[in-house]
Amino acid sequence: MTEDNTQTLTIGDVDVIRVVEWARPFAPARTLVPDVPPEVWEDNRDVLAPDHWEPETDRAVVALQTWVVRSAGLTVLVDTGVGNGRERPGNPLFHMSQGDLPGRLARAGVRPEDVDVVVNTHIHGDHVGWNTHDVDGSWVPLFPNARYLLPAADDFHFGPANNYGGAVRPDDRLTYEDSVAPVHRAGLATVWDGMYRVDEHLTLESAPGHTPGSSVLRVASGGERGVFVGDLLHSPVQIAHPECSSCFCLDPGQAARSRRRVLERAADEGELVIPAHFGGTGVAEVRRVGDTLMLGK
Repeated sequence: MTEDNTQTLTIGDVDVIRVVEWARPFAPARTLVPDVPPEVWEDNRDVLAPDHWEPETDRAVVALQTWVVRSAGLTVLVDTGVGNGRERPGNPLFHMSQGDLPGRLARAGVRPEDVDVVVNTHIHGDHVGWNTHDVDGSWVPLFPNARYLLPAADDFHFGPANNYGGAVRPDDRLTYEDSVAPVHRAGLATVWDGMYRVDEHLTLESAPGHTPGSSVLRVASGGERGVFVGDLLHSPVQIAHPECSSCFCLDPGQAARSRRRVLERAADEGELVIPAHFGGTGVAEVRRVGDTLMLGK
């Protein structure tokens, strides 16, 4: 896939457009998912390379992307990437980056004013960045007519009431203040907890662990199903090894439990799994063999 490519798929009566900002080798494989044994990557080379793993450098390949979901007359965005000109001293790849998500959305037929709902699966800098843009030196919502759906546990954890994630990472304060707080000030934020129905086809559900408020967006339409899983998965190796969390998970044990629960349901109900950062086609089918999960065929 080229970095300026888009893909489309349908889930019943719901249309999905994948808008990719970039896809590239990101981090050493065993830094990204530390508990996956080295032989797992090599034994699954035919599945992982080149879309999810670069064997020559032993780096995991990931994508930065946003999903446009057209459902029941609504235009919904699932996660909004890094944004432009953000101070992110803890992450050189994202610090003061210059992307073009608005341009890519426009080429996919989506203008900012067309967006009805923005779903932030969780509040990490690479999922909320284009919530806002710079207008005359101030951060303001990019999507002026949208409801921004924010998980309550994340809004609290990363917000000022909790000293921006407990003041562990400066990037958390910066992310909240430039990408989340302006949405609150504009009166566009809807903070939800547990479960939230977006429309007749779309439902948000809590799946904590990666962050306290990590969530998944379920799609059910015309007898077909899908689930946007955010950062529950960073690599296909976690499908066969759901006990292995990424290095970014704040509570790895809880993340593993959420991951297994979501993946087992996907296998049992035939849900198409749509992670935030998969390369290749960006989606995965999961099947179950006994107690083992694996990529479907």
